[in-house]
Amino acid sequence: MSYYSLSKEERIKFNDKIYREIYADIEQNTSKYIQRYFSDIDTYTRKQAYLAIGKIFKNEISLQEKIINQMEELIHFFDEKIRQTVVYAAGEIMIYDAEKAKHIIELGLKDTHHSVRNAVIGSLKKAGEKNPAPIIEFCNKYINHHDKEIRRQVCHGLELRGRTHPEEVLPILQKLEFETEKRVAEMLIHVVGQISYKKNCLEKVLHHLKTWKNKALVKQILREIILVHESYEKFSAKNVDEVKKIIDQYDKNLI
Repeated sequence: MSYYSLSKEERIKFNDKIYREIYADIEQNTSKYIQRYFSDIDTYTRKQAYLAIGKIFKNEISLQEKIINQMEELIHFFDEKIRQTVVYAAGEIMIYDAEKAKHIIELGLKDTHHSVRNAVIGSLKKAGEKNPAPIIEFCNKYINHHDKEIRRQVCHGLELRGRTHPEEVLPILQKLEFETEKRVAEMLIHVVGQISYKKNCLEKVLHHLKTWKNKALVKQILREIILVHESYEKFSAKNVDEVKKIIDQYDKNLI
């Protein structure tokens, strides 16, 4: 039975059951229930499991070391769903204490399975939004990594923080302005576009782009900014026509 086939009342009871059983596992240094829920075929059941880990880590300081020990063991498990959920759990932990879980995220960066690597992106996004300083530092460390997939992941991981504080992430993103790998360059264009549409963000993005030397890339980013404002028109600080005028004038001034 899938998570959302349950009624609201049943889901509340199920969430409580997941929490209690995972809590018991951690207390007893076992992983029977953690493995069961972390490997569940249902995405939302796995989500409740990693959210439970985050809550226990936050609320029970005495259990934090045991939680980290469990995650360190399970990140090497053969089942990619378990490894993926471990990475999401590490993201929840990084909201409160990035130092204690960043080594788990580092292992996820290099995982052989795409679902685990994608979980790294989600974890960096969420933790970066709520605990930005260590996540920005982490991404800055890996932004020029020799592995193109790692560069792509950390670039994408900066997106949510960038939507509200573009000035914090743009100097890191700029390090990719001469990126030669297509997938990484496309992600860079996507992320800069995504951090442009909230209030006061377009001005900050355009101001910083003046310092970028790759003018061909900047032109691609400008086109992406317009597309983003078209797609998110209901949520954008400026309407599309206004943005087009600003971009047109900006583009004419590019050297």
